Amino acid sequence: MNYNTILSHFNIKELNEMQKATLEAIPKPNDVVLISPTGSGKTLGFLLPILQLLETDKEGVQVLIIVPSRELAIQIEQVFKQMSTSFKINCCYGGHSVRIEENNFQHPPAVLVGTPGRISHHLRRKNLNVENVHTLILDEFDKSLEFGFKDEMEFIIEQCKHLKKRILTSATALDDIPAFVGLKHSVELNYTTEHKELKSALVIKSVRVEGDDKLEALMLLLGKIQAKSTIVFCNHRDAVNRISEQLELYKVDHGFYHGGLEQIDREKTLIKLRNGSINLLITTDLAARGLDIPEIEAVIHYQLPTTEDTMIHRNGRTARMSAQGTAYFLLDIGDHLPKFLDVTPIEESLPKKLVLPAPCEWKTLYIGAGKKDKINKMDIVGMLLQKGQLQKDELGKIEVLDHSAYAAVKSNKIIKTLQLIKEEKIKNRKIKMEVSS
Repeated sequence: MNYNTILSHFNIKELNEMQKATLEAIPKPNDVVLISPTGSGKTLGFLLPILQLLETDKEGVQVLIIVPSRELAIQIEQVFKQMSTSFKINCCYGGHSVRIEENNFQHPPAVLVGTPGRISHHLRRKNLNVENVHTLILDEFDKSLEFGFKDEMEFIIEQCKHLKKRILTSATALDDIPAFVGLKHSVELNYTTEHKELKSALVIKSVRVEGDDKLEALMLLLGKIQAKSTIVFCNHRDAVNRISEQLELYKVDHGFYHGGLEQIDREKTLIKLRNGSINLLITTDLAARGLDIPEIEAVIHYQLPTTEDTMIHRNGRTARMSAQGTAYFLLDIGDHLPKFLDVTPIEESLPKKLVLPAPCEWKTLYIGAGKKDKINKMDIVGMLLQKGQLQKDELGKIEVLDHSAYAAVKSNKIIKTLQLIKEEKIKNRKIKMEVSS
């Protein structure tokens, strides 16, 4: 197994200590409990070693990965595909087409990742055969329990009659692992202590709201820090919507994200964050963990975290892998810093004058066809460079989904590009293309 080739696909020269430990522990005949913070590279940490457990001549699903959210399922699928192995992976989750998932099971993948509800649905409908599953991975296991998936997970594990290995991962220590998981001779790899030592890269600041308008204070703070990428965390959806409306008023590029949105809208927001079309995300704690999003420079606690775990996961979105980052606590009149915050924050003052965050240099082009329509990334690159007359540095990240694709194009070029390609075809098909809303 040439791991260097795989790592080159991620522009990684060397694994971190946690990933080296999983590479050694997982192939051995024992169960593994991995506790490592958000942003430490857990996904690659368990995907790399399972390659040693997969058999090329064996049919059916061999490794089953259960995750608490559709976003995490999509992320793991993307990381595995980026590894560019000979093994197939598929994804199933609520909001995804059941028919597509059923068709995928006609030629089952070696690795299947999905949410408990959707996997148990396929098992009950006899769409999915888990007879050959020898390895079970429960990623973000504590979150799955917190979300109330115990019954579904118990049912799924009962159906996997020939399990040889169980791998549990969590960003925080697990107090009690339920008996239904069936852990035997488990090895615990705990990297939370080591991570705290690295957290010197995280700067904690507090910002006191002067006056009675917290939203205005947030706008002043965003203008002051001018961070390349920022996440604003709220406890409630209505706060997310309220902030988004204010930003819309000021025509500030941003995205918002919470559980009340349709899956495709959540997916589009994350795509734009990854490709630089937005640098500012307003969200609930749904985005605090398990999402494939890029390095974030600043985290703002617009509404204060209610538990230490919540704070850890929010802050974990910045200062990742020893990079620099700042977490701001925005304090209204009557607000107090959380008791579980074990450092004294640096006080940050707000300017008197509002300066809006700089506009993003990218926009996202929507293309109304995807993988299931036999459209791939190179088809899109070829069309945009040749027919759209873009230079290579004017075309950014491209993501291709089942029935749609999204390409980042420099903001000052996207309108002209659209005019040039509006009559073009891809694979002899006329396809809808527009600036993604």
